[in-house]
Amino acid sequence: MLPLAPAALHILLALAGEDRHGYGIIKEVARQSEHHYKLGSGTLYGNLEKLLDRGLVKEATGRTSKEDPPRRYYRLTEFGRRVLEADLVRLETVLREARLHLRAAESGKAS
Repeated sequence: MLPLAPAALHILLALAGEDRHGYGIIKEVARQSEHHYKLGSGTLYGNLEKLLDRGLVKEATGRTSKEDPPRRYYRLTEFGRRVLEADLVRLETVLREARLHLRAAESGKAS
């Protein structure tokens, strides 16, 4: 399952804090990425289907109020949380290595 595709990673991150409906996921992905990553509805729902099939996400129940139009809400599963955490560890390793290589390249230029 690893590495997660960028869209899947962002969707799981958006669901890590609370259940969300589709538009809520799109807005949270934009907020978390400081609007650098924009998720279209086709990409969102295609990825949600895959995440549902793999057991990383499930539909949440009982999330609508009388004022709220009927919407499908999604929830990160425990398995999804573990996969997300594993991919974040992988990404931390990638970032650490990238910083080391960049520092080494900068040191080589200074010589």
